[in-house]
Amino acid sequence: MSSGGESKDMKGDTEASLGAEVSRREFLRMAGLAGAAVGMGAGFGGLLAACGGEGATTASGATTTQATTATTAATSTTTVSAGPEMGREIKVGVVMPKTGSLAAFGPADEWAAGLTSEVVGDGIILGDNKKHPIAFVLRDCQSDSNRAAQIAGDLIQNDKVDILLGSVTPDVTNPAAEQAEALGTPFLTSYAPWQAFVFGRGADLNTAFKWTFAHSMGTEQMGYSIIGAVDQIPNNKMAALITMNNPDGNAWLDEQFGTPVALQKYGYELVASAQFNLGAEDFTREIATFKKAGADVLIAAMHPPDFTNFWKQSLQQGYNPKIPSGGLGITMPEGLRGLGDTAIGLIIEHGWTRDYPYVDPLTGMNCPELSARWEKDTGLQEQLSIGFLDKFAWTVDVLKRTKDPDDKETILEAIKTTKMDSITGPIDFTAPIDSDPTTTDSFRPHPNVSKPVWTGAQWIKGTRWPLDAATVNNVLAPTVPTVAVVPYVYS
Repeated sequence: MSSGGESKDMKGDTEASLGAEVSRREFLRMAGLAGAAVGMGAGFGGLLAACGGEGATTASGATTTQATTATTAATSTTTVSAGPEMGREIKVGVVMPKTGSLAAFGPADEWAAGLTSEVVGDGIILGDNKKHPIAFVLRDCQSDSNRAAQIAGDLIQNDKVDILLGSVTPDVTNPAAEQAEALGTPFLTSYAPWQAFVFGRGADLNTAFKWTFAHSMGTEQMGYSIIGAVDQIPNNKMAALITMNNPDGNAWLDEQFGTPVALQKYGYELVASAQFNLGAEDFTREIATFKKAGADVLIAAMHPPDFTNFWKQSLQQGYNPKIPSGGLGITMPEGLRGLGDTAIGLIIEHGWTRDYPYVDPLTGMNCPELSARWEKDTGLQEQLSIGFLDKFAWTVDVLKRTKDPDDKETILEAIKTTKMDSITGPIDFTAPIDSDPTTTDSFRPHPNVSKPVWTGAQWIKGTRWPLDAATVNNVLAPTVPTVAVVPYVYS
């Protein structure tokens, strides 16, 4: 797998605790958001601090340390002010990719933790009626499965986190979830397809996990989002699909629950498919197969570096599918920088935009406000990973309903009774399990999964940014406004 070229600024893990004040310069130095012009307001608590090594710990009350900690907790053990009794610090671990092939997704978790810090301040009142400081401990899994498992275990056993959060694809989500399941720690995640989260871990629709839960879309949803957009352009109803040789890729190709279900329901035939190992550099064989198949529709579910290589080689070798589309890395603007104008017109599945009609329960901001805040804070273009904020809002909601944070069973009970709104749609674990998890109105496919809404989009030439993602299909989210699909143009 490509390592993504770890720079000095991007090395190290991040430990963050809510409420510490740092300057804008300190934030930029510590957060390691390489290349981002981060405009931090004075109230944004400067949450994120890069750890120089594996052994960094939280020091309660510290506001100026050796760039390894930023914390909240009560700075004094005695007080005369009236208010709720102070409880112990709650630790939330986050396994996230800051470097490697999934690095484009990393800034979103850091930003979401920072925004949560600003809102929560010096703590929240849990179900025990005590005010508890909250500390986020962010660790870089380097987009590597083994590393994800290792740091998940470290966070649980050494850092003693109360809740563990996963991030992005099954490559790094599943190993972390398996550690949480084995070590009896509540685990929440979003974005990894539910098929990979469930089937990729050896379970089935009737097998529930105890400790691990996901607010995650399905590859059938991504298929509906893509094909519903593709179908707006006349074509020969044949599709070719290329994806990774891993649980994520297997979920895309799952004939019973994955993308083929959406293809079939729209009257399409999957005439060619291919899986490759992450980090592959030569796609000549796959391209030749697809050219021979003659499908008008291409679906590519790949990490950003892999898609860049594949699409450049496709154009060089004369593979010009009428309607190129896909997901994963293709959905991130940073992942398309190496493609220039050849990215314009690509159809994608998409999980969040400023056009979503939802309000974040944590901040009270609507989606346009969150988009503006993201761009102000990070200097980066709006992207679907802003939706990662949903799992942080979910975490806070769970903690507020936890009666005894020292008893993980009570945290578990709060997770299982979640019913809330989020910026990616409702999170409802009280709803009954759907009899058919592949229908367009299914949002509860498994006891451990609640689905978000999902849309189809198309990369168009931007105004403020080189590319903009325009929503072109809302079959799974009818309240999201759309524009018409335009044909892809080859130069």
